[in-house]
Amino acid sequence: MSLSITVIGLGQMGGAMALTLQQAGFSVAGSDISADSRRRLADLGVPTTAPGDIVTSDVYLLSLPTSAQVREVIETSPGLLSLAPSGSVIVDTSTSDPAVSRELAAKVAAAGLKWLDAPVSGGPRGAASGTLGMLLGGDADTVEHLRPMLEAMSAKFTHVGGPGCGHTVKLANNYLCAAHLITTAEAVALAARGGVDPSACLAGLNSGSGRSAVSEVNFPEWVLSERFDSGFTMGLMRKDLGQAQAAAKALGLSLPLLAQVARAWQQSRDAIADGEDFNRIVTPVLQATTTEEPTP
Repeated sequence: MSLSITVIGLGQMGGAMALTLQQAGFSVAGSDISADSRRRLADLGVPTTAPGDIVTSDVYLLSLPTSAQVREVIETSPGLLSLAPSGSVIVDTSTSDPAVSRELAAKVAAAGLKWLDAPVSGGPRGAASGTLGMLLGGDADTVEHLRPMLEAMSAKFTHVGGPGCGHTVKLANNYLCAAHLITTAEAVALAARGGVDPSACLAGLNSGSGRSAVSEVNFPEWVLSERFDSGFTMGLMRKDLGQAQAAAKALGLSLPLLAQVARAWQQSRDAIADGEDFNRIVTPVLQATTTEEPTP
């Protein structure tokens, strides 16, 4: 069966996903509050509408900044709870608050609709090439129903549980990524002060048990190249770490290392603005290898 899909939120991620799905043969429409974003996608061949004119679809794929915008789209403007046809699926690819996702999923089900949280990894490049990683929270039947769409969007998707579980695992993933950026930067700084070239250090780390996606991808792709254009910002990572802390608190968990990592990211705000690429968190650590004298 061919699915019709409306992508709501046509930024770097949503716009790229819309184009990828259209190229895969799906009937795709887009919507965004920004006329410029709508015009950009329309110029690339994706029909777009203003939020109040959303078309009837089998799937409504949300790519929005926070849970607040997800709630607004579902409940009030345009209000998918009343606009979406019975049996259609709302898929939230945003990095959202798991508690809000569970609440909205219950409302979606009560309205005769289906829910799937599906936060993504891989950035705009992964969205454009259909090689995202996706973490899915919802019913197994819904996942199977959307399999053709999910396969077109991702290199791998993983069903991790019911509503909210995808967003919970995404927060856990981003916490690890945030921590690995700091720890890898410190490891590279240590090696550099000891006379090891950063590229050689990373080659060594990536052959051993200390490797991570940060050492294998982020450092060579965006840090050592000094491109810092991953498409994910400091502000978004700070937001996600705050959500991870809130989730831990709501679950009665004391996670001191999470608190320390989140504090480091928040304290860097004066030096690294929210709009900067999130990989820039490593810059102060790496700069210290050339500005500080070694301690005797």
